[in-house]
Amino acid sequence: MAAGTLGNMKVVAYVALGSNLGDSQSIVLAAIKELSEKPGLRLLAQSGLFSSKPHEASGADYVNAVIALECSLNALELLQVTQDMELGYGRVRSFVNAPRTLDLDLIFYGSAKIQSPWLVVPHPRWAERAFVLKPLHCIAPHLVTHEMLEKVSAQVIERI
Repeated sequence: MAAGTLGNMKVVAYVALGSNLGDSQSIVLAAIKELSEKPGLRLLAQSGLFSSKPHEASGADYVNAVIALECSLNALELLQVTQDMELGYGRVRSFVNAPRTLDLDLIFYGSAKIQSPWLVVPHPRWAERAFVLKPLHCIAPHLVTHEMLEKVSAQVIERI
């Protein structure tokens, strides 16, 4: 399916949020509120906050969450909203896995499979990251198997 269309349908999109610069808890909570108030988006569910060690990176611990959004935007429009928000929160992409004030990753966009230069959905590494799986399991347990959680059990993450 093309990245740009699902017609006028509303889909459920899952977005992972993370922050490890500044007041990360406040930033993640503010970003959830801001996303839920954007035109074309409605918050359906949000996980609790989790603290995790940086994955394949260094720096301070992250605050993470996952949200489910009812979305009438197409996938590329949603991506643009999230990238604009990251910039608004001072995100700088200085190097791969650099610490960040706000990181927003589109994990799922309905059942769409999108492969473009700008967006890959489902997110290619979602099942390898405890900081996505544990919060996602809280709001969408049907998407996360026990085996998936077992594979990431060595990654340090705890509910705040």
